[in-house]
Amino acid sequence: MEPGPGAGPGRWAATACVVTGASRGFGRSLARLLAPQLGPGSVLLLLARSAEALAELAAELRAGSDTGGSTGLRVQCVAADLGCEEGLRRAGAALRELLQDASFGRLLLVNNAGSLGDVSKSFLDLTDLQEINAYFSFNISSALCLTSTALRAFGARPGCSRTVVNISSLCAREPFRSWALYCAGKAARDMLFQVLALEEPGVRVLSYAPGPLDTDMQLLARTKTGDPRMRQHFQRMLENGQLLESSVSAQKLLRLLQEDSFPSGAHVDFYDI
Repeated sequence: MEPGPGAGPGRWAATACVVTGASRGFGRSLARLLAPQLGPGSVLLLLARSAEALAELAAELRAGSDTGGSTGLRVQCVAADLGCEEGLRRAGAALRELLQDASFGRLLLVNNAGSLGDVSKSFLDLTDLQEINAYFSFNISSALCLTSTALRAFGARPGCSRTVVNISSLCAREPFRSWALYCAGKAARDMLFQVLALEEPGVRVLSYAPGPLDTDMQLLARTKTGDPRMRQHFQRMLENGQLLESSVSAQKLLRLLQEDSFPSGAHVDFYDI
């Protein structure tokens, strides 16, 4: 893959790259684009719930690396449900084991895993504490825990770079009917990562809103959203060709990371670039 305008030359050497929610949609597209960017000594760690889908992606990326003439990209997979304590423990242990390797000169963590929640419900329907807590545990708490675990494990190594990406949304900034949980989760994540940027000036922090993607989540939005005006809005976007391919948006994120000129803690939307 050619670097974007203004990007640094060549591939990233000795990078520990971690992508959550990597088995499908935006995460899968991003992993495919990141893999050729990772030079010798790098490891790509893929996290998601589906072991089978992760294994298929890993095999594809390893094959692409081999045919690309490199020494072969190391790809690791961890199948874990980040919404439960056991899954989060397994993911955290994998991160600590990977990042104890002192040879890495770069850490890139992409917090992409997330869910829409039950968008058939309005605000007044959200009365089940267990449902609400489960949603926030997966969509907020796990991203916080994984990020703090990764940064502590990697440490502040002289001459090394650390970048944390939060996959955000327009919903972090604007309320959408029937989407109370999703909007609240995205807004909370944005603020968490703004605090990280403030506390840790040596870490590069980016919240990237990928735009309206043509994914399984968008299909849920069109068919399950309780508010009829919202359903019609998403249906019109589909009919008018306004939905984005995940690979197109992932390419913009890659360019942002290559240029590395964003203010740390910034929220950058697909349409801002």
